Amino acid sequence: MWFILALGSAVFAALTSILAKVGIDGVNSNLATAIRTAVVLVMAWGMVFLTDAQGGIGSISRKSWVFLILSGLATGASWLCYYRALQIGQASKVVPVDKLSVVITLVLAFVFLHEKFTWKSIAGAALITAGTLLMVL
Repeated sequence: MWFILALGSAVFAALTSILAKVGIDGVNSNLATAIRTAVVLVMAWGMVFLTDAQGGIGSISRKSWVFLILSGLATGASWLCYYRALQIGQASKVVPVDKLSVVITLVLAFVFLHEKFTWKSIAGAALITAGTLLMVL
């Protein structure tokens, strides 16, 4: 099931890039990011209430709050950079560079989460990096 959801995430991320590139034309990138964020906020809270998950707010630990807030700040910074890059660059070049986040995540997971590098993850990261360079140069 995780693979189907991850594949769905990839499809929706691809649609996000194309729809954003068309929608951002003539719009300040920060304003466009704020509009997108408002839509995501409404959708996310809608899912919370639809699944009756709102009761769990009180049981969230202080540590989880801190890291969820930091994650939200990182997401916001990512989206601001992404929308500005999309506005001034070609989607076919911006998106591959953005996907270097896969390689960066592998490195951060190794350093901070003590996840193991395997020959497959190293080879995959090298291929993603090479593919990104091939697409943007």
